[in-house]
Amino acid sequence: MDKSKLHESILNNSQMTFARSGGNGGQNVNKVNTKVHLVLPVTAIDGITEEERGRLREKLSSILNKDDCLFLDVDDERYQERNREIALARLENRIVQALFIPKKRKPTKPTKASKERKLKLKKIRSEVKKNRSKIW
Repeated sequence: MDKSKLHESILNNSQMTFARSGGNGGQNVNKVNTKVHLVLPVTAIDGITEEERGRLREKLSSILNKDDCLFLDVDDERYQERNREIALARLENRIVQALFIPKKRKPTKPTKASKERKLKLKKIRSEVKKNRSKIW
């Protein structure tokens, strides 16, 4: 995955529409279109392979519509420009996270010293409990 190509393709290929949003802004929310609705076709994303594109479709199926486009709504701020920046950053971040492959964990066994420490602590605990009992 090439992050610079990914960033450029998101900027160039995404379509944004604007609407009135609820929330903060007072009477301004009734007049100004500050909510951003961002749409990006998966096929238009550059900088990723076909295998990564398939993984992207699988991981981001919740924000994928029937036309194979990623969509995102943002109405966090009172200003359209700020919401636009947030939407682009959020979409890029979600794509990068969806394409991240975590390393597989290699299972390990406890060392001999750790086993001995564990047995020693068990023995000490056992002695403490044994000393609490009544002597007849």
